[in-house]
Amino acid sequence: MRAKVHVFLKPGVLDVQGKAVENALHGLGWGEVEHVRVGKTIEFDLKATDAAAAEAEVRQMCEKLLANTVIESYRVEVA
Repeated sequence: MRAKVHVFLKPGVLDVQGKAVENALHGLGWGEVEHVRVGKTIEFDLKATDAAAAEAEVRQMCEKLLANTVIESYRVEVA
């Protein structure tokens, strides 16, 4: 199975990278862009046959390693 984890800073946490991208876009003429947030995507394969069990396992990985749950939230996709 293929797992995909999307990790983003939680609302209210200053996103310095997002602000830099927003400012660069404004400088290039896209002034209507607002509230840019930058995140990361982590993809990997799992040797699993049960999608629900695989998703639960990936969520455990996120809680322990892949996301800093104090300041980041995450979304898991398993297919």
